[in-house]
Amino acid sequence: MSDELTIEWYGDFLSELKLRIRQAQIRAALAVNRELVSLYWQIGRDILQRQESEGWGAKVIERLSRDLRAEFPEMKGLSRTNLLYMRAFAEAYPDEQFVQQVVGQIPWGHNVRILDKVKDSAEREFYIRETIANGWSRNILALQIQSRLYERQGKALTNFELTLPKPQSDLAQNLLKDPYNFDFLGLGKEAHERDIERAMMEHLRAYLLELGAGFAFVGSQYHLEVGGEDFYIDQLFYHLKLRCFVVLELKATEFRPEYLGKLNFYLSAVDDMLRHEADAPTIGLLLCGNRNELVAEYALRDIDKPIGVSAYELTRVLPENLRGSLPTIEEIEAELSEKFEDETK
Repeated sequence: MSDELTIEWYGDFLSELKLRIRQAQIRAALAVNRELVSLYWQIGRDILQRQESEGWGAKVIERLSRDLRAEFPEMKGLSRTNLLYMRAFAEAYPDEQFVQQVVGQIPWGHNVRILDKVKDSAEREFYIRETIANGWSRNILALQIQSRLYERQGKALTNFELTLPKPQSDLAQNLLKDPYNFDFLGLGKEAHERDIERAMMEHLRAYLLELGAGFAFVGSQYHLEVGGEDFYIDQLFYHLKLRCFVVLELKATEFRPEYLGKLNFYLSAVDDMLRHEADAPTIGLLLCGNRNELVAEYALRDIDKPIGVSAYELTRVLPENLRGSLPTIEEIEAELSEKFEDETK
């Protein structure tokens, strides 16, 4: 076999091997993590049982930590603090099967962060499953918890139930939030629409993180020519899960019914000019500085295009105990940039 023939197929062959190795490494890392989390849960369960049956106190846990570290000096994670986390972990998740099948899919550090910040069991499960689905780092997870994602996810006012078939309507509803949190833009409440749009483009990766997984940016002030006239969509996205275009219009004022007329027009134009026959119907999202829910509900009632209406926040005061303990937007953007570069190599 000649060297020239070898060169023709070598590149594809090498790429295939690299992919297999990476996939094997990921599977191995997941298996190791699942075993570690399972071990920590078992240790925590045993400590709980001993405390209940024999009245163990904090001093026994301190001694246990000292003895275990002496026996396993190369093993991290056997400190008194971590043993207490193991106990709290087992107490929070009494179902071992759930731990093995779900909780064990995220790293221990993520689990500790959720234990520290989230007390409701349903909310904890939400953040665990979102971390698994989106591959969040610990910093991104902390940001999502701090931004109250659990309370905001799926809360936009929409007409999707009437305008989209199931399960598309349910998926679309669950992907939208209310309110959206744009405090990372560093703008005051009196910012104008153009200032907000400009800041969104400057912090595009952080902005896409707040919009949620699946939003692919198509363009800002996206030009459409209709009947010889020029029109400009504030922002146009394509959603990879919904398989449709998403038209986003931004208004710095309180919601007004007439805003929906323009958005409805844009949806018709995008459906006619950009939508492929395999794409789902284009969805509209109107972001307003504020909204009267009843007014928005009436305005949406007889519109036959799928539209959601949400408010957004530019500033929000953090609780005192959280200040200084969360990553800055610069750290988040640096982390997102690094992740993006890794994925495109």
